[in-house]
Amino acid sequence: MRRAPAGWRRVGGAATNRVVRRGVVLVSILAFLAVLLGSSVAAWFHQRTQIAALRERVASQEADVAALRAERERWNDPAYVEQQARERLKFVRPGERSYTVLDPAPATATTPEIAGPGAREKVAPRPWYDTVWESVRTADAPGARR
Repeated sequence: MRRAPAGWRRVGGAATNRVVRRGVVLVSILAFLAVLLGSSVAAWFHQRTQIAALRERVASQEADVAALRAERERWNDPAYVEQQARERLKFVRPGERSYTVLDPAPATATTPEIAGPGAREKVAPRPWYDTVWESVRTADAPGARR
C-alpha cells in the first residue's frame, strides 16, 4: 500500500466514486441487455399468440372435418338419400303424387313493403270479377295498345 505524500490527506471520496462507477456500469449493462433482449421477448409473445390462434383454427377445422365425415356417413344410408331426393329434388315414387305449396305463410310484419308511388295507400280489396271487368274495359279503351 502506498503512503500519501506529506501534507495530503486521504478523503473517503475515492471509495464512494468506485461504488458509483460500479453502479453506473451495472445499470448500463442491464439497459443494454434490456434493449438487446426486448425485441426477442416481444417476438416470443407475438409467436405465442399466433400459436394460440392457430390451435383454435386447427380445432375448428377438426370439428368441420368431423361434421363432414358424419355427413358422408349419412349419405351412405339409402333412407337418407331417399329423404334428400324427396325434399330437395321433389322426387316421388311411382304412383305417388307430389304437392308444392307456393305461399304457405301469410304476409307478416317482417315482409318487405313495396316501394313506389302510392305504395303506402290502403286499397280496399275488390272481388275478382271486378278486377277482370276492369281489365276488359281497359283493353277495349280507344287508347289501348294492340
